[in-house]
Amino acid sequence: MNYKLLHIFRNTPFGRETFLQSLYFCKMINAYPVVYIPKSDKFLFYFSNDAVQVDLDSSYLSSPDTARGHVEALFEEMALSPRFYEPKNFTASSLPDVSTQFDYFACPRSVSDMSSKIGLGHIGPKVRRIVKHATFPVLMTSPVFKPWKSISVFFGGSRNAMTALKAGVKIAMASGLPLDLYTLKENLGEDHYRDLVAKEEIGEYASDLLRQWHFYEKADFDAMLYDVPHNSLIVLGAYGHGVIKDILLGSKLEQIQSTVTNNLLITGPHCSVTL
Repeated sequence: MNYKLLHIFRNTPFGRETFLQSLYFCKMINAYPVVYIPKSDKFLFYFSNDAVQVDLDSSYLSSPDTARGHVEALFEEMALSPRFYEPKNFTASSLPDVSTQFDYFACPRSVSDMSSKIGLGHIGPKVRRIVKHATFPVLMTSPVFKPWKSISVFFGGSRNAMTALKAGVKIAMASGLPLDLYTLKENLGEDHYRDLVAKEEIGEYASDLLRQWHFYEKADFDAMLYDVPHNSLIVLGAYGHGVIKDILLGSKLEQIQSTVTNNLLITGPHCSVTL
């Protein structure tokens, strides 16, 4: 299957780093990057149960005469064929409807703040809503282009954590990179988590690809974050009900972001991943 990733291009040095990360992600998993160069500072994402208006800051519209050329040059640098997205429908003349029929969506940690204001510990509210309603995983890129050499899945035992595991396995299969699991135990033994995975269809694939499964006590969250390789893609579920639960609504993701600079691939409660 030809997987597609949607990227909203920001024609700034910061946006270049984000786009390079999207191109690298696609190259590693043999997906097609599709670029939308916005002509207005907002657009609508129509999901089955919600419409999210994404408000972009003015930097997304900077130097429109050079944006396409910059995108094409970066495509060429990564040896990928250029693909562009143009909205066909508009809710209003300046409010295009952007399709959600993609397999991945890439964005910085906030899509509505100037890059100078984006901190590692801040998740934009629009990004939260996109993750909450998206049927696809959301790639939240590192502040600067950072190639990754392994996949690290945070597994807490919830159904959404299982979706994250499936996404991690899928990327490991496509990229050929090693897969590691990280689990915070909560008064449960290691066998509990191993049995959860073994009972699922994904269990056999995970077993074949798994390099190491790391277990930590609940109080060792900081130690777990330190142990994750700096050049690893972190895959995790959001709004789950497991050991690592409601991670986007609570403080854990903010703690992750203030501690690591890794790229994050996040699966929300409506996300669907097929192998």
